[in-house]
Amino acid sequence: MIQEFTLDLRAARRNSGLRQVDCAHLMGANKTKISNLENGRQRPSVRDICTLSMIYGRSFESLFAGIFDEVKADVFCHLSDLPEPQSHYGPANNRKRTLDGLRARLEEDHSAVYDD
Repeated sequence: MIQEFTLDLRAARRNSGLRQVDCAHLMGANKTKISNLENGRQRPSVRDICTLSMIYGRSFESLFAGIFDEVKADVFCHLSDLPEPQSHYGPANNRKRTLDGLRARLEEDHSAVYDD
């Protein structure tokens, strides 16, 4: 998961024609940070992710496609055994609508991955 992200991050930078020092300057960081991110020695912060997405002109999801696939599979697994709320829990209709929507999105994503 992390290795795929680091390779994608490095490829995004190279495809953009930017050097590590260019990215570091745009991020207000040093070149070592970019090297550490690209080699998996440092995990990016949310701010780093947003900045890199902006610099490379890529969506958050496309930059983290491999991680998103793993997260989707995990959430899909956990969705099937989600415990029922206690009876006094108020907005049950919202909960059901949220879970139904989540299930539909995950099933759509799941079928799209295996149909390709």
